[in-house]
Amino acid sequence: MTTSLQRPDGHIYRSSNAHLDSFEIQPPTAPTANGVPRSAWARARRRVSRWHRPYTAALLLADFAAAALASWIAIAWFDQAKAGFYDVNEDPTWFYTVTFLLLPLGWLVILWGNRAYDRRYLGLGPEEFKRVIRASVTVAASVSFLAFATKTNLSRYAVATALVGATVLLLLERYVARLVLHGVRTKGGHAGHRMVLVGTLPDALEVYRAVTRSPAAGLVPVAIALTDGIAAARGIETPVPVYAGRDVLALVREVGGDTIAVCGSASAEPGELRRLAWQLEGSGVDLVVAPQLTDIAGPRVHIRPIEGLPLLHVEEPTLSGPALLAKNLLDRVAAGLGLLLLIPLFIAIAVSIRLSDAGPVFFRQSRVGHEGRTFRVWKFRTMYVDAEERLAGLVDQNETDGMLFKMKLDPRVFPIGRFLRASSLDELPQLINVLKGEMSLVGPRPLPADDGDFLGDVRRRLLVRPGMTGLWQVSGRSDLSWDESVRLDLYYVDNWSLAYDLSILWRTIGVVLARKGAY
Repeated sequence: MTTSLQRPDGHIYRSSNAHLDSFEIQPPTAPTANGVPRSAWARARRRVSRWHRPYTAALLLADFAAAALASWIAIAWFDQAKAGFYDVNEDPTWFYTVTFLLLPLGWLVILWGNRAYDRRYLGLGPEEFKRVIRASVTVAASVSFLAFATKTNLSRYAVATALVGATVLLLLERYVARLVLHGVRTKGGHAGHRMVLVGTLPDALEVYRAVTRSPAAGLVPVAIALTDGIAAARGIETPVPVYAGRDVLALVREVGGDTIAVCGSASAEPGELRRLAWQLEGSGVDLVVAPQLTDIAGPRVHIRPIEGLPLLHVEEPTLSGPALLAKNLLDRVAAGLGLLLLIPLFIAIAVSIRLSDAGPVFFRQSRVGHEGRTFRVWKFRTMYVDAEERLAGLVDQNETDGMLFKMKLDPRVFPIGRFLRASSLDELPQLINVLKGEMSLVGPRPLPADDGDFLGDVRRRLLVRPGMTGLWQVSGRSDLSWDESVRLDLYYVDNWSLAYDLSILWRTIGVVLARKGAY
């Protein structure tokens, strides 16, 4: 199914960013058997991803400590809990054994049963936290059932405090653990999954670009295995070694991989894909499929098997209905409260602007909004009053592509304006636009209305209201290229949800504090 590229002298291609036309294809090796004998109790160990075992062990210890700490807090707050549970004065050993040993162990068992330690859910996405919350519901139900079945007299307030406290502490502890894991992956490139990409070169390179955009995900492509021969790849530079004519599992072992990603059109070969899945059984190697349908997120994708054929069903994006009404209501309420609470800050910023440069405090510019309607956006002025006249002389110094003009050291920005931009305080008046329904708290960036018609993919951004923050802002802001910004905005339009909005708002806090990409 795949090929290996070797030099005529037998040395395997290892260097990256090298041309491919100086190599020749070697004969394919014989595939291994479909599946291997396995014990009912033993599971194949992963050969390379050694990070998962110590990380899981650390999570187990941290989860146990979080559950025990929550019990201690509940006892400290509600002393009557001691007397209400088998009378602690008569049997203190049993009371403390249940409180600080059996209950935390029960948490671990239920978390494990809900697959909260599965490597597929650790370190990325909301699924890990969903499973923790699901486990907390199970623990609450189990404690209630046991108390009812044994007619145990428990303090309801103490039990509720212990369960809710444990849930909060578990979520917080796992969030901190995830930050540590992301730091290790981003800085050192460790604790990740080494992937072999299987497919045509264009499909494999597209997946390579997608997975390497987020180093924190821990997906590290180490090789590309071509399915269509080497002719299409000749003369093309690649970021990782390219192989042809090799058995996939043998290639994974050779390059030290632990995950195979079947890319694009290669995933449309049901016979080959099924045989590859058989071949990987018991090998400890993960198999993932990256279909040609990209930039579609989980809530819109469902597997619907029909007569043994797994159909990938893609729902329409939620651009209307109750969820959108809830989003609009949340926007208006948050904007109104924000404007009231920020009045003192607005006054201080207004005074600093007037002291820096004579002129209006606010800057208003026409932008394109929902369904192509134009509106005037509110911002604190950060440039000298003659900024528009000076723009023509700076066009050739534009440091970004696309429809926006950006300079890291724009001479038109006065000193206080630089601080306002770096801290994003200049955008706070856009709460007025949110209150009026012209913008949203989260959405695509509002683009100037004098840059011509928005056609093609860019026009799809106008299906939702532009936002004060968005996926582009938490992913790099001004450091992103125009094409990357459009891609992120389109991804948001196609996959938005209230939970996704809250996630972006939370991530915005960290980006603003770090002043990443703001100038």
